[in-house]
Amino acid sequence: MQKAYEKFLNDFPGFKNTFDFDELRKNEYPLLDEQNHTYLDFTGGNLYSKSQIEEHSKILFGGVYGNPHSTNPTSRAMTELVKKARFHVLSFFNADPEEYEVVFTKNTSEALKLVGESYPFSDGDQYLLTTDNHNSVLGIREFDRVRGAKTTYASMMTPSLTINEAILQECLDMAVPEKNNLFAYPAQSNFSGVQHSLDWVEKAHEKGWDVFLDAAAFVPTNKLDLSKVKPEYIGISFYKMFGWPTGVGALIAKRSALSKLHRPWFGGGTIVAVSVSANTHNLAKGAAGFEDGTLNYLSMPAIDTGLSFIEKLGIDRIHNRVQYLTRWLIDNLKELKHDNGEPVIRFYGDVDTDKRGGTIAINLFDSDGRQLNSDKVQAIANKQMISFRTGCFCNPGISETAFQVSDGEIYSCLSGASSYTSADDYRNCIGSIGAIRISIGFISNFHDIYKFVEFVKQFSNKD
Repeated sequence: MQKAYEKFLNDFPGFKNTFDFDELRKNEYPLLDEQNHTYLDFTGGNLYSKSQIEEHSKILFGGVYGNPHSTNPTSRAMTELVKKARFHVLSFFNADPEEYEVVFTKNTSEALKLVGESYPFSDGDQYLLTTDNHNSVLGIREFDRVRGAKTTYASMMTPSLTINEAILQECLDMAVPEKNNLFAYPAQSNFSGVQHSLDWVEKAHEKGWDVFLDAAAFVPTNKLDLSKVKPEYIGISFYKMFGWPTGVGALIAKRSALSKLHRPWFGGGTIVAVSVSANTHNLAKGAAGFEDGTLNYLSMPAIDTGLSFIEKLGIDRIHNRVQYLTRWLIDNLKELKHDNGEPVIRFYGDVDTDKRGGTIAINLFDSDGRQLNSDKVQAIANKQMISFRTGCFCNPGISETAFQVSDGEIYSCLSGASSYTSADDYRNCIGSIGAIRISIGFISNFHDIYKFVEFVKQFSNKD
Protein backbone atom coordinates (compact mmCIF):
# COMPACT_ATOMS: atom_id res chain seq x y z
CA MET A 1 0.00 0.00 0.00
CA GLN A 2 2.84 2.41 0.77
CA LYS A 3 4.18 2.16 -2.78
CA ALA A 4 0.66 2.77 -4.17
CA TYR A 5 0.23 5.75 -1.83
CA GLU A 6 3.49 7.33 -2.97
CA LYS A 7 2.39 6.99 -6.59
CA PHE A 8 -1.01 8.48 -5.67
CA LEU A 9 0.68 11.53 -4.13
CA ASN A 10 2.86 11.90 -7.20
CA ASP A 11 -0.18 11.73 -9.50
CA PHE A 12 -2.32 14.00 -7.30
CA PRO A 13 0.10 16.40 -5.54
CA GLY A 14 -2.79 18.67 -4.50
CA PHE A 15 -3.88 15.98 -2.04
CA LYS A 16 -1.05 17.13 0.23
CA ASN A 17 -3.05 20.30 0.87
CA THR A 18 -5.55 18.17 2.77
CA PHE A 19 -3.13 16.22 4.97
CA ASP A 20 -4.73 17.89 7.99
CA PHE A 21 -7.92 15.95 7.18
CA ASP A 22 -6.05 12.75 8.04
CA GLU A 23 -5.16 14.19 11.44
CA LEU A 24 -8.78 15.33 11.78
CA ARG A 25 -9.90 11.77 11.19
CA LYS A 26 -7.69 10.45 14.00
CA ASN A 27 -8.95 13.02 16.49
CA GLU A 28 -12.58 13.50 15.49
CA TYR A 29 -13.53 10.08 14.10
CA PRO A 30 -11.24 7.68 16.05
CA LEU A 31 -13.65 4.74 16.02
CA LEU A 32 -13.30 4.32 12.27
CA ASP A 33 -9.77 3.01 12.60
CA GLU A 34 -10.06 1.64 16.14
CA GLN A 35 -12.90 -0.65 14.99
CA ASN A 36 -11.36 -1.27 11.55
CA HIS A 37 -14.21 0.33 9.58
CA THR A 38 -13.94 1.13 5.88
CA TYR A 39 -16.86 3.50 5.45
CA LEU A 40 -17.87 4.09 1.83
CA ASP A 41 -21.51 5.13 2.18
CA PHE A 42 -21.29 8.92 2.43
CA THR A 43 -24.13 9.47 -0.01
CA GLY A 44 -26.28 7.42 2.34
CA GLY A 45 -25.19 9.56 5.28
CA ASN A 46 -22.15 11.46 6.50
CA LEU A 47 -20.50 10.72 9.85
CA TYR A 48 -20.49 13.08 12.81
CA SER A 49 -17.37 14.31 14.57
CA LYS A 50 -16.64 14.22 18.30
CA SER A 51 -16.47 18.01 18.52
CA GLN A 52 -19.91 18.43 16.93
CA ILE A 53 -21.50 16.27 19.62
CA GLU A 54 -19.47 17.92 22.38
CA GLU A 55 -20.42 21.41 21.20
CA HIS A 56 -24.08 20.48 20.89
CA SER A 57 -24.05 18.92 24.36
CA LYS A 58 -22.35 22.01 25.77
CA ILE A 59 -25.18 24.18 24.43
CA LEU A 60 -27.89 21.90 25.84
CA PHE A 61 -26.19 21.57 29.23
CA GLY A 62 -25.54 25.31 29.35
CA GLY A 63 -29.14 26.52 29.20
CA VAL A 64 -32.80 25.72 29.63
CA TYR A 65 -34.65 25.61 26.32
CA GLY A 66 -38.37 25.28 25.75
CA ASN A 67 -40.72 25.05 22.81
CA PRO A 68 -40.08 28.19 20.71
CA HIS A 69 -43.84 28.77 20.10
CA SER A 70 -44.06 31.16 23.04
CA THR A 71 -42.50 34.30 24.56
CA ASN A 72 -41.44 32.89 27.92
CA PRO A 73 -37.71 32.98 28.81
CA THR A 74 -36.94 29.38 27.84
CA SER A 75 -38.86 29.75 24.56
CA ARG A 76 -37.10 33.00 23.70
CA ALA A 77 -33.72 31.36 24.33
CA MET A 78 -34.60 28.59 21.89
CA THR A 79 -36.05 31.03 19.36
CA GLU A 80 -32.71 32.83 19.21
CA LEU A 81 -30.86 29.57 18.52
CA VAL A 82 -33.34 28.69 15.75
CA LYS A 83 -32.87 32.15 14.23
CA LYS A 84 -29.12 31.72 14.38
CA ALA A 85 -29.30 28.36 12.58
CA ARG A 86 -31.68 29.77 9.97
CA PHE A 87 -29.40 32.71 9.24
CA HIS A 88 -26.32 30.47 9.12
CA VAL A 89 -27.92 28.27 6.44
CA LEU A 90 -28.51 31.33 4.26
CA SER A 91 -24.99 32.58 4.89
CA PHE A 92 -23.41 29.20 4.10
CA PHE A 93 -25.09 29.10 0.70
CA ASN A 94 -24.50 32.81 0.09
CA ALA A 95 -28.25 33.43 -0.16
CA ASP A 96 -29.54 36.97 0.27
CA PRO A 97 -32.00 36.99 3.24
CA GLU A 98 -34.07 39.54 1.34
CA GLU A 99 -34.47 37.05 -1.50
CA TYR A 100 -34.41 33.60 0.19
CA GLU A 101 -35.71 32.07 3.38
CA VAL A 102 -35.27 28.72 5.10
CA VAL A 103 -38.06 26.29 5.92
CA PHE A 104 -36.79 23.58 8.27
CA THR A 105 -38.00 20.09 7.33
CA LYS A 106 -37.23 16.52 8.29
CA ASN A 107 -35.17 15.98 5.13
CA THR A 108 -35.04 16.70 1.41
CA SER A 109 -38.00 14.40 0.78
CA GLU A 110 -40.24 16.49 3.02
CA ALA A 111 -39.02 19.66 1.30
CA LEU A 112 -40.09 18.14 -2.03
CA LYS A 113 -43.46 17.08 -0.64
CA LEU A 114 -44.13 20.59 0.69
CA VAL A 115 -43.56 22.06 -2.76
CA GLY A 116 -45.39 19.26 -4.58
CA GLU A 117 -48.57 19.45 -2.51
CA SER A 118 -48.60 23.26 -2.50
CA TYR A 119 -47.55 24.14 -6.04
CA PRO A 120 -50.62 25.58 -7.85
CA PHE A 121 -50.92 22.90 -10.54
CA SER A 122 -54.10 23.03 -12.62
CA ASP A 123 -55.31 22.18 -16.14
CA GLY A 124 -52.66 23.07 -18.71
CA ASP A 125 -49.80 23.35 -16.22
CA GLN A 126 -46.64 21.29 -16.55
CA TYR A 127 -44.21 19.32 -14.42
CA LEU A 128 -40.89 18.56 -16.12
CA LEU A 129 -38.28 16.33 -14.54
CA THR A 130 -35.21 14.45 -15.65
CA THR A 131 -35.30 10.64 -15.81
CA ASP A 132 -32.43 10.70 -13.29
CA ASN A 133 -34.29 11.68 -10.13
CA HIS A 134 -34.93 10.40 -6.63
CA ASN A 135 -38.33 8.85 -5.86
CA SER A 136 -39.25 11.90 -3.80
CA VAL A 137 -38.92 14.08 -6.92
CA LEU A 138 -40.94 11.61 -8.98
CA GLY A 139 -43.62 11.62 -6.31
CA ILE A 140 -44.60 15.21 -7.12
CA ARG A 141 -46.26 13.85 -10.27
CA GLU A 142 -49.01 12.42 -8.06
CA PHE A 143 -50.02 15.96 -7.12
CA ASP A 144 -49.94 17.33 -10.66
CA ARG A 145 -51.87 14.35 -12.08
CA VAL A 146 -54.97 14.88 -9.94
CA ARG A 147 -55.05 18.57 -10.86
CA GLY A 148 -54.85 18.14 -14.61
CA ALA A 149 -51.22 19.10 -15.17
CA LYS A 150 -48.91 17.23 -17.54
CA THR A 151 -45.78 15.29 -16.52
CA THR A 152 -42.83 15.13 -18.94
CA TYR A 153 -39.47 13.37 -18.60
CA ALA A 154 -36.18 14.50 -20.14
CA SER A 155 -34.40 11.28 -21.05
CA MET A 156 -30.84 10.10 -20.44
CA MET A 157 -28.14 8.91 -22.78
CA THR A 158 -26.37 5.59 -22.29
CA PRO A 159 -23.82 4.59 -21.20
CA SER A 160 -22.90 8.03 -19.80
CA LEU A 161 -26.22 8.38 -17.90
CA THR A 162 -26.12 12.09 -18.62
CA ILE A 163 -29.23 13.97 -19.65
CA ASN A 164 -29.72 14.46 -23.38
CA GLU A 165 -29.45 18.25 -23.47
CA ALA A 166 -31.03 18.51 -26.92
CA ILE A 167 -34.10 16.67 -25.61
CA LEU A 168 -34.04 18.76 -22.44
CA GLN A 169 -34.04 21.95 -24.49
CA GLU A 170 -37.05 20.70 -26.44
CA CYS A 171 -38.81 19.99 -23.16
CA LEU A 172 -37.99 23.44 -21.80
CA ASP A 173 -39.43 24.95 -24.97
CA MET A 174 -42.77 23.36 -24.02
CA ALA A 175 -43.39 25.87 -21.22
CA VAL A 176 -46.84 27.40 -21.55
CA PRO A 177 -46.91 31.20 -21.05
CA GLU A 178 -49.18 32.41 -18.26
CA LYS A 179 -49.35 28.87 -16.84
CA ASN A 180 -47.49 27.19 -13.98
CA ASN A 181 -44.39 25.31 -15.14
CA LEU A 182 -42.20 23.44 -12.63
CA PHE A 183 -38.87 21.81 -13.56
CA ALA A 184 -37.07 19.54 -11.07
CA TYR A 185 -33.66 17.87 -11.32
CA PRO A 186 -30.71 16.79 -9.15
CA ALA A 187 -27.48 18.78 -9.12
CA GLN A 188 -25.79 15.39 -8.62
CA SER A 189 -27.22 11.94 -9.20
CA ASN A 190 -27.60 9.93 -6.02
CA PHE A 191 -27.14 6.79 -8.16
CA SER A 192 -24.23 7.44 -10.52
CA GLY A 193 -22.54 10.53 -9.07
CA VAL A 194 -22.91 12.29 -12.45
CA GLN A 195 -23.41 16.03 -11.98
CA HIS A 196 -26.00 17.88 -14.02
CA SER A 197 -25.31 21.45 -15.09
CA LEU A 198 -26.36 24.26 -12.79
CA ASP A 199 -26.67 26.36 -15.95
CA TRP A 200 -29.99 24.62 -16.56
CA VAL A 201 -31.53 26.77 -13.84
CA GLU A 202 -31.15 29.99 -15.81
CA LYS A 203 -31.99 28.29 -19.11
CA ALA A 204 -35.24 27.10 -17.54
CA HIS A 205 -35.98 30.58 -16.20
CA GLU A 206 -35.56 32.04 -19.67
CA LYS A 207 -38.29 29.70 -20.91
CA GLY A 208 -40.69 30.42 -18.05
CA TRP A 209 -40.07 27.56 -15.61
CA ASP A 210 -39.83 27.55 -11.84
CA VAL A 211 -36.99 25.26 -10.73
CA PHE A 212 -36.65 22.82 -7.85
CA LEU A 213 -32.98 21.84 -7.44
CA ASP A 214 -32.46 18.62 -5.48
CA ALA A 215 -29.10 19.44 -3.90
CA ALA A 216 -28.99 16.65 -1.30
CA ALA A 217 -26.20 14.64 -2.95
CA PHE A 218 -24.38 17.72 -4.26
CA VAL A 219 -23.80 20.07 -1.33
CA PRO A 220 -21.81 17.71 0.95
CA THR A 221 -18.74 18.05 -1.30
CA ASN A 222 -19.53 20.92 -3.69
CA LYS A 223 -20.11 24.63 -3.35
CA LEU A 224 -23.62 25.92 -4.10
CA ASP A 225 -23.61 29.71 -4.35
CA LEU A 226 -27.18 31.02 -4.38
CA SER A 227 -26.01 34.50 -5.34
CA LYS A 228 -25.02 33.03 -8.72
CA VAL A 229 -27.37 30.08 -9.20
CA LYS A 230 -30.92 31.01 -8.23
CA PRO A 231 -33.49 28.20 -8.34
CA GLU A 232 -36.86 28.90 -6.75
CA TYR A 233 -36.63 25.89 -4.46
CA ILE A 234 -33.66 23.90 -3.10
CA GLY A 235 -33.83 20.76 -0.96
CA ILE A 236 -31.03 19.63 1.38
CA SER A 237 -30.51 17.14 4.23
CA PHE A 238 -28.01 18.17 6.91
CA TYR A 239 -27.04 14.61 7.90
CA LYS A 240 -25.63 14.15 4.41
CA MET A 241 -23.45 17.22 4.90
CA PHE A 242 -22.05 16.66 8.39
CA GLY A 243 -23.71 13.63 9.97
CA TRP A 244 -25.52 15.20 12.90
CA PRO A 245 -28.38 15.86 13.44
CA THR A 246 -30.44 13.33 11.54
CA GLY A 247 -34.10 14.07 10.93
CA VAL A 248 -33.48 17.70 9.97
CA GLY A 249 -33.30 19.17 6.48
CA ALA A 250 -34.37 22.34 4.76
CA LEU A 251 -36.31 23.82 1.91
CA ILE A 252 -34.46 26.96 0.87
CA ALA A 253 -36.89 28.99 -1.19
CA LYS A 254 -37.17 32.37 -2.82
CA ARG A 255 -39.63 34.47 -0.88
CA SER A 256 -41.55 35.16 -4.07
CA ALA A 257 -41.70 31.43 -4.88
CA LEU A 258 -42.83 30.50 -1.38
CA SER A 259 -45.70 32.97 -1.60
CA LYS A 260 -46.81 31.24 -4.81
CA LEU A 261 -47.49 27.99 -2.95
CA HIS A 262 -50.96 27.19 -1.58
CA ARG A 263 -50.99 24.65 1.22
CA PRO A 264 -53.84 22.13 1.22
CA TRP A 265 -53.63 21.73 5.00
CA PHE A 266 -52.80 23.70 8.13
CA GLY A 267 -51.68 22.72 11.60
CA GLY A 268 -50.18 23.99 14.80
CA GLY A 269 -47.74 26.83 14.28
CA THR A 270 -48.67 27.41 10.63
CA ILE A 271 -51.56 29.88 11.06
CA VAL A 272 -52.02 33.44 12.30
CA ALA A 273 -55.80 33.09 12.61
CA VAL A 274 -58.20 30.15 12.70
CA SER A 275 -61.87 29.83 13.58
CA VAL A 276 -64.19 26.92 14.11
CA SER A 277 -67.34 29.06 14.02
CA ALA A 278 -66.33 30.92 10.87
CA ASN A 279 -64.82 27.74 9.40
CA THR A 280 -61.80 29.60 8.03
CA HIS A 281 -58.11 30.25 8.67
CA ASN A 282 -55.24 32.47 7.60
CA LEU A 283 -51.87 30.84 6.99
CA ALA A 284 -48.74 32.44 8.42
CA LYS A 285 -46.53 34.09 5.84
CA GLY A 286 -43.11 32.76 4.90
CA ALA A 287 -41.39 29.81 6.55
CA ALA A 288 -43.77 29.70 9.51
CA GLY A 289 -46.61 28.65 7.22
CA PHE A 290 -44.71 25.51 6.18
CA GLU A 291 -43.12 24.31 9.43
CA ASP A 292 -45.85 22.02 10.69
CA GLY A 293 -46.28 21.66 14.41
CA THR A 294 -43.23 22.05 16.61
CA LEU A 295 -39.78 22.05 15.08
CA ASN A 296 -37.19 19.51 16.13
CA TYR A 297 -35.95 22.51 18.06
CA LEU A 298 -33.30 20.94 20.28
CA SER A 299 -31.50 19.81 17.12
CA MET A 300 -31.34 23.31 15.66
CA PRO A 301 -28.09 24.32 17.44
CA ALA A 302 -26.38 21.29 15.85
CA ILE A 303 -27.03 22.78 12.40
CA ASP A 304 -25.09 25.89 13.34
CA THR A 305 -22.30 23.75 14.81
CA GLY A 306 -22.15 21.46 11.77
CA LEU A 307 -22.00 24.30 9.27
CA SER A 308 -19.20 25.92 11.27
CA PHE A 309 -17.32 22.61 11.20
CA ILE A 310 -17.58 22.45 7.40
CA GLU A 311 -16.60 26.10 7.02
CA LYS A 312 -13.40 25.54 9.00
CA LEU A 313 -12.42 22.73 6.65
CA GLY A 314 -13.38 24.69 3.55
CA ILE A 315 -15.85 23.37 0.97
CA ASP A 316 -13.32 23.84 -1.85
CA ARG A 317 -10.72 21.72 -0.05
CA ILE A 318 -13.39 19.10 0.69
CA HIS A 319 -14.29 19.05 -3.00
CA ASN A 320 -10.67 18.66 -4.12
CA ARG A 321 -9.89 15.87 -1.65
CA VAL A 322 -12.93 13.86 -2.71
CA GLN A 323 -12.08 14.41 -6.39
CA TYR A 324 -8.52 13.10 -5.96
CA LEU A 325 -9.64 9.96 -4.11
CA THR A 326 -12.48 9.30 -6.55
CA ARG A 327 -10.26 9.68 -9.59
CA TRP A 328 -7.69 7.20 -8.23
CA LEU A 329 -10.40 4.72 -7.28
CA ILE A 330 -12.03 4.83 -10.72
CA ASP A 331 -8.70 4.53 -12.53
CA ASN A 332 -7.63 1.51 -10.50
CA LEU A 333 -10.97 -0.27 -10.68
CA LYS A 334 -10.93 0.14 -14.47
CA GLU A 335 -7.63 -1.76 -14.61
CA LEU A 336 -8.95 -4.89 -12.91
CA LYS A 337 -9.25 -7.75 -15.43
CA HIS A 338 -9.76 -11.49 -15.40
CA ASP A 339 -7.07 -13.67 -16.95
CA ASN A 340 -8.99 -13.69 -20.25
CA GLY A 341 -8.98 -9.89 -20.36
CA GLU A 342 -12.63 -9.45 -19.37
CA PRO A 343 -13.22 -6.59 -16.90
CA VAL A 344 -14.09 -7.37 -13.31
CA ILE A 345 -15.98 -4.09 -12.96
CA ARG A 346 -18.74 -2.45 -14.97
CA PHE A 347 -19.45 1.21 -14.23
CA TYR A 348 -22.84 2.89 -14.53
CA GLY A 349 -22.48 6.50 -15.60
CA ASP A 350 -19.72 8.63 -17.05
CA VAL A 351 -16.39 8.03 -15.30
CA ASP A 352 -14.20 9.88 -17.79
CA THR A 353 -15.16 13.38 -16.74
CA ASP A 354 -14.55 15.75 -13.85
CA LYS A 355 -18.25 16.64 -13.83
CA ARG A 356 -19.04 14.02 -11.25
CA GLY A 357 -19.05 13.63 -7.51
CA GLY A 358 -17.60 11.01 -5.19
CA THR A 359 -20.41 8.50 -5.82
CA ILE A 360 -19.68 5.51 -8.07
CA ALA A 361 -22.19 2.86 -9.19
CA ILE A 362 -20.71 -0.49 -10.27
CA ASN A 363 -21.29 -4.21 -10.51
CA LEU A 364 -18.85 -7.13 -10.50
CA PHE A 365 -18.71 -9.75 -13.25
CA ASP A 366 -17.06 -13.12 -13.63
CA SER A 367 -14.75 -14.04 -16.50
CA ASP A 368 -17.73 -15.19 -18.60
CA GLY A 369 -19.41 -11.81 -18.25
CA ARG A 370 -22.04 -12.97 -15.75
CA GLN A 371 -23.01 -10.40 -13.14
CA LEU A 372 -22.29 -11.35 -9.54
CA ASN A 373 -25.14 -10.95 -7.10
CA SER A 374 -24.55 -7.58 -5.44
CA ASP A 375 -26.21 -8.63 -2.18
CA LYS A 376 -23.83 -11.59 -1.90
CA VAL A 377 -20.89 -9.29 -2.64
CA GLN A 378 -22.08 -7.02 0.14
CA ALA A 379 -22.34 -9.95 2.56
CA ILE A 380 -18.68 -10.73 1.94
CA ALA A 381 -17.76 -7.07 2.41
CA ASN A 382 -19.70 -6.92 5.68
CA LYS A 383 -17.44 -9.60 7.14
CA GLN A 384 -14.46 -7.40 6.27
CA MET A 385 -16.05 -4.30 7.89
CA ILE A 386 -16.48 -2.54 4.54
CA SER A 387 -19.65 -0.46 4.38
CA PHE A 388 -21.22 0.40 1.04
CA ARG A 389 -24.76 0.22 -0.33
CA THR A 390 -26.53 -2.02 -2.83
CA GLY A 391 -29.85 -1.70 -4.64
CA CYS A 392 -31.45 0.92 -6.90
CA PHE A 393 -31.11 3.78 -4.39
CA CYS A 394 -34.69 5.06 -4.85
CA ASN A 395 -33.92 6.14 -8.40
CA PRO A 396 -36.00 3.96 -10.77
CA GLY A 397 -35.52 6.09 -13.88
CA ILE A 398 -31.76 5.76 -13.97
CA SER A 399 -31.98 2.09 -12.93
CA GLU A 400 -34.32 1.26 -15.80
CA THR A 401 -32.05 3.14 -18.21
CA ALA A 402 -28.74 1.73 -16.93
CA PHE A 403 -29.97 -1.86 -16.99
CA GLN A 404 -31.99 -1.42 -20.21
CA VAL A 405 -35.24 -2.73 -18.76
CA SER A 406 -37.98 -2.90 -21.39
CA ASP A 407 -41.45 -1.46 -20.91
CA GLY A 408 -42.85 -4.96 -21.29
CA GLU A 409 -40.78 -6.24 -18.37
CA ILE A 410 -41.85 -3.31 -16.22
CA TYR A 411 -45.57 -3.70 -16.94
CA SER A 412 -45.38 -7.46 -16.43
CA CYS A 413 -43.80 -7.07 -12.99
CA LEU A 414 -46.08 -4.20 -11.99
CA SER A 415 -49.10 -6.38 -12.73
CA GLY A 416 -48.23 -8.51 -9.71
CA ALA A 417 -47.26 -5.65 -7.41
CA SER A 418 -50.37 -6.01 -5.23
CA SER A 419 -48.91 -9.24 -3.84
CA TYR A 420 -45.45 -7.81 -3.10
CA THR A 421 -44.43 -7.43 0.53
CA SER A 422 -41.37 -5.25 -0.14
CA ALA A 423 -39.55 -3.35 -2.88
CA ASP A 424 -37.17 -6.31 -3.14
CA ASP A 425 -40.01 -8.40 -4.59
CA TYR A 426 -40.36 -6.00 -7.50
CA ARG A 427 -36.58 -5.78 -7.97
CA ASN A 428 -36.31 -9.56 -8.03
CA CYS A 429 -39.05 -9.74 -10.66
CA ILE A 430 -37.28 -7.24 -12.92
CA GLY A 431 -33.98 -9.08 -12.55
CA SER A 432 -30.45 -7.80 -12.07
CA ILE A 433 -31.11 -4.06 -11.88
CA GLY A 434 -29.33 -3.45 -8.59
CA ALA A 435 -25.85 -2.01 -8.27
CA ILE A 436 -23.10 -1.49 -5.73
CA ARG A 437 -22.74 2.15 -4.74
CA ILE A 438 -19.44 3.40 -3.37
CA SER A 439 -19.38 6.96 -2.07
CA ILE A 440 -16.46 8.96 -0.72
CA GLY A 441 -16.50 11.76 1.85
CA PHE A 442 -14.06 14.30 3.21
CA ILE A 443 -12.89 11.99 6.00
CA SER A 444 -12.18 9.16 3.56
CA ASN A 445 -8.47 8.45 3.19
CA PHE A 446 -6.24 6.56 0.79
CA HIS A 447 -6.37 3.42 2.90
CA ASP A 448 -10.16 3.24 2.45
CA ILE A 449 -10.08 3.24 -1.34
CA TYR A 450 -7.00 1.03 -1.51
CA LYS A 451 -8.74 -1.53 0.72
CA PHE A 452 -11.80 -1.51 -1.57
CA VAL A 453 -9.69 -2.15 -4.66
CA GLU A 454 -8.00 -5.06 -2.83
CA PHE A 455 -11.44 -6.33 -1.86
CA VAL A 456 -12.58 -6.35 -5.50
CA LYS A 457 -9.42 -8.19 -6.55
CA GLN A 458 -10.77 -11.22 -4.66
CA PHE A 459 -13.33 -11.64 -7.44
CA SER A 460 -10.75 -11.75 -10.23
CA ASN A 461 -9.51 -15.14 -11.35
CA LYS A 462 -6.03 -13.73 -11.89
CA ASP A 463 -3.32 -14.98 -9.57
